[in-house]
Amino acid sequence: MLDSGVQASLLLFVVGLVAGVLNVIAGGGSFLTLPALLFLGLPAADANGTNRVGVFAQNLTGVVGFHRSNVMNWRWGLAVSVPALVGAALGAWWALQMSDLGFRRLLSIAMLGMTLWTLRRTTPPAADAPVSSPWHPGTVVAFFLIGVYGGLIQAGVGFAVLAATSAAGMNLVRGNAVKLLTVLLLTVLSLAIFASGGVVQWGPGLALGAGNVAGALIGVRLAVRQGHAWIQRVVTATVVIFAVLLWFDR
Repeated sequence: MLDSGVQASLLLFVVGLVAGVLNVIAGGGSFLTLPALLFLGLPAADANGTNRVGVFAQNLTGVVGFHRSNVMNWRWGLAVSVPALVGAALGAWWALQMSDLGFRRLLSIAMLGMTLWTLRRTTPPAADAPVSSPWHPGTVVAFFLIGVYGGLIQAGVGFAVLAATSAAGMNLVRGNAVKLLTVLLLTVLSLAIFASGGVVQWGPGLALGAGNVAGALIGVRLAVRQGHAWIQRVVTATVVIFAVLLWFDR
């Protein structure tokens, strides 16, 4: 029989794999990984910090994959990452000040709020739609707030980035590429802040990260091959599934 440590690592690998696929083609994978870490007994702050290890691994893998597929808009993605990084520093600092109970309650509210928000109807941009400047005031503010949320909680931040890139006129394939780049950079910063606070457990984080990498490899292939319309359906299905899980979660 497997000992509890191995069982926990296997569970985190499987959860990480599923989350990695979801995060690359849609978002919301941390809605699975954060509860899994909490279920395994990690304090809320440790779960929040440890989850970033897997997020870093999957987004690094995804960025490389999208770059190789020639769909990464590097200039735009790096530009919007600047306000996101400023926000992430604020969000991660804020998270370290929160109590265990406070974080759990905030996570619960954020999961429900983010899921309900993403259920709104949106019209995807046309294939030839112009992409607005990354320095447009609305885009800067949006990515700053995304950074604050990502540094604070992380869960569901991909949905917010896709909404921002779509509003800027970017299709979902290129928007997913920018999403992974932005989240990768803000995760590097927030992970460093959490690690300096001593709330990252590297063993569970690496097990989660291994699954995230495997899932990200699958997700990139699916996103590039299937295209915008397929991703739109996956995003919708993902949101509905999370809404049902949240409704019955006790």
